[in-house]
Amino acid sequence: MNRLNKLLLAACLALFPGVALAQDAAPTLDSGNTAWLLTSTALVLFMTIPGLALFYGGMVRKANVLTMVMQSFAICCLISVLWVVAGFSLAFGPGNAFVGDFSRAFLAGMTVEGLSGTIPESLFIVFQMTFAIITPALITGAFADRMKFSAMLLFMTLWSLLVYSPVCHWVWGGGFLMGDGVLDYAGGTVVHINAGVAGLVACIILGKRTGYGTSDMKPHNLVLSLIGAAMLWVGWFGFNAGSAVAADGRAGMAMLVTQVCAATAALSWMFVEWGVKGKPSVLGIISGAVAGLVAITPAAGFVGVDGALGIGVLSGVICYFASTTLKHALKYDDSLDVWGVHGVGGIVGAILTGVFAREAIGGTAGALEGNIGQIWTQIWGVLATVIWSAVATTIILFVVKAIVGLRVEEEAERDGLDIALHGESIQ
Repeated sequence: MNRLNKLLLAACLALFPGVALAQDAAPTLDSGNTAWLLTSTALVLFMTIPGLALFYGGMVRKANVLTMVMQSFAICCLISVLWVVAGFSLAFGPGNAFVGDFSRAFLAGMTVEGLSGTIPESLFIVFQMTFAIITPALITGAFADRMKFSAMLLFMTLWSLLVYSPVCHWVWGGGFLMGDGVLDYAGGTVVHINAGVAGLVACIILGKRTGYGTSDMKPHNLVLSLIGAAMLWVGWFGFNAGSAVAADGRAGMAMLVTQVCAATAALSWMFVEWGVKGKPSVLGIISGAVAGLVAITPAAGFVGVDGALGIGVLSGVICYFASTTLKHALKYDDSLDVWGVHGVGGIVGAILTGVFAREAIGGTAGALEGNIGQIWTQIWGVLATVIWSAVATTIILFVVKAIVGLRVEEEAERDGLDIALHGESIQ
């Protein structure tokens, strides 16, 4: 009887093509998905202000706290405007395989009724805007305590348009990495590797802080940093689970693996540090949690709990040694370990996505399910991002140096940037 019904249905569709068209009706707004993306957007913005601002603010000297929180806040304002003017168009405009065009500049063509899938297009735009905000804000931790505010603003303007938006287009906007099958669920390449490489280049070009390696460089208030890390952790659910762009089972799985990986990496970092230094530190456990959150970001919509546990253990251990042993051996002053946590953590997570990906979860099998080639695809995505971010960031920094200079005067750096740059201080 079922076969007969199928034959009759096929005959109807052949005789009455209008029925077939009805089957392919245009997507309509889904209020549940819209509500979840509204929440996720607020959560991702919460990651930058106040989350990242407090996380970074607690790790610098007291005389530089206002400078750090000011940078996060100012970047939020700057990128919000740039995203509307040109950033979104360069990331998601049709363009070519490398960058979008300017057809969506100033959000041309957006309407109140316009949809992106089952959510309002305006909501998709602002959700992606929050990713564009936090990525350059992450970089500030690498050159903390020594860059001019004017140089920072000019650098972030150019970097957002020339580095972030193109890489976003490669991975999510129909660019070549998307076509090559690189898996990046919520920003392993676009956000973390991109920012980590830029941070490494910036701290090398600017040089070490005055007084680097002395006790004067110790964090002034780790309570602020712990609160900021906790805000980042909570906001990360919008970052990862929100990237499902739907309130569905995949979003739930992304939330679960995010929690498991962050907790595992925090413990992994803590126990390694405990073994090496004899004491578990607050800075260590919160750094480990962030490393786990970073590493699960590209994998969140593709792996199960076993993958989250594996990525958590490895990211905690590897990022610990990258932020301590490697940094000390190579003698670069990555002030707040942007490269060690975000760059290295993003690379670990991106590659391990190719190992642990499950076809039943994200539609693509990883090496454990026989698709060993996915590892090489992931490595290709990592290499493309590293090379472009490194080269473009270097050029941008030298352009900024030629226009306004990069570094504050030694006296201002020694006395603190809060007074020197903003005329304010914490008493």
